[in-house]
Amino acid sequence: MSFYNEYLKYKEFDFDGFFNNIKDEDITRIINKRKLDEYDFLTLLSPTAEKYLEEIANRANESTLQNFGKAILLFTPLYLANYCVNRCAYCGFNFENKIKRKKLTMEEIEKEARAIRETGIRHILILTGSSRKETPVSYMIDAVKILRDYFDSISVEVYALEEEEYKQLVEVGVDGMSMYQEVYNEQIYDKVHISGPKKKYRFRLDAPERACKAKIRNVCLGPLLGLDEWRKEFFYGVLHAKYLRNKYSDVEVAVALPRIRSHAGSFTDIHEVNDKNIVQMIIACRLFLPRCGITMTTREKAEFKDNLIPLGVNKISAGVCTEVGGHDIKGDSDPQFDIIDPRSVDKVKEDLLKIGYQPVFKDWMNF
Repeated sequence: MSFYNEYLKYKEFDFDGFFNNIKDEDITRIINKRKLDEYDFLTLLSPTAEKYLEEIANRANESTLQNFGKAILLFTPLYLANYCVNRCAYCGFNFENKIKRKKLTMEEIEKEARAIRETGIRHILILTGSSRKETPVSYMIDAVKILRDYFDSISVEVYALEEEEYKQLVEVGVDGMSMYQEVYNEQIYDKVHISGPKKKYRFRLDAPERACKAKIRNVCLGPLLGLDEWRKEFFYGVLHAKYLRNKYSDVEVAVALPRIRSHAGSFTDIHEVNDKNIVQMIIACRLFLPRCGITMTTREKAEFKDNLIPLGVNKISAGVCTEVGGHDIKGDSDPQFDIIDPRSVDKVKEDLLKIGYQPVFKDWMNF
C-alpha cells in the first residue's frame, strides 16, 4: 500500500466541476461541523469559500488555541552542501546552473553548530543537494554525530533514501525529516524534473512512508506552491499527511506551504499563489486536521508570517541562510533561493512575544 493509491483516486477528479457546484450554504454547514471529510476540506479550498474566510479563520483560531496553545516552535536550517546531480527546472541547485558549489567539512559543521546554538536554537534541519557522491549517507551520519552534541532535535531535508538508510540516520540521532513532493501532478512532475534520480516520481512520493517505517519521530511534507494550480496541489499534500497520520499513529505529521521564490536559473512557468490563497490553505487545513502541524519558512514576509500564526501555524524558521553554512562561514557558495524574512532569532523571538505568543526553542529531549 502506498499513498500513490490514494492519489490515483483523485488523479482524474473533476475539480472544476466540483467547485462549480458548491453553494454558500455548503460552506456555512461545514464551518459548523466538528469532523470534516476530504470533500469538506476541498470545499473549504474552493473559490466560493473565499467569501467566508473570516468565519473559517475564527474557527481555525479556536482549533489552534485548543490544540497548540500559544507556543511556536523555532528551528533553523543548516545547508551542508549544494552539489546536485538533478536537473530540476525550478531549483537554484540545478546541476546546469553555474553557481558556486561547496560542501562543509566536519570541522566547519562544528563551527556552524556552535554559532547556531549561541542563538538559542535547539531544533535544526540539515539540508544537502542531491549527490550521493558528494554527500553520501555516511557523510550525513558523520555530520549528525557532531550536531547531536549541540541540538536536541535534528531533522533532515535530503534526497529520497531507502528505508534502511533512514534507519541508519535514526540510530545516530535524527528524529525528523522533511520531504516535499514539489508537485503531485505526475505530468508536471515529469516535465520539471528533466533528469537525475529525482525524476523517479514514486520513489520520492513514498520516501516519507519509508521514514515512518524506519521509526522517525516526525515528518513534514507538502507541494512547492506554484508548480500547478494550488487548490489541487494542497489538497493532495494534505491528503498525504492524513494518510501517514492514520497509518503511523506514533509519528507527528506536519505540512508546509513553501512558495516558489527567486533563484538561480530562468524558470518562469509559475501558477500564481497570493497571500489570500495561503490564508485559505492554512485555515482549511486546520479545520480538516486539527492536530496536524503547520510550518512556515522564510519564503514569506515577516509581517505576513506573524499574521498567519493565530490561524494555524505552530512552527517557523528563524535566523535563516540558504547558502552552504552561512552562520559562521559566509560567502563561499550561492543560495538555493532568496529568503524573504531575514530576521535574526532574537528578532523573531521579540516579535512573537509582542503578539502574545511564546517562542519555544526546545520541546523534548532524547534520552
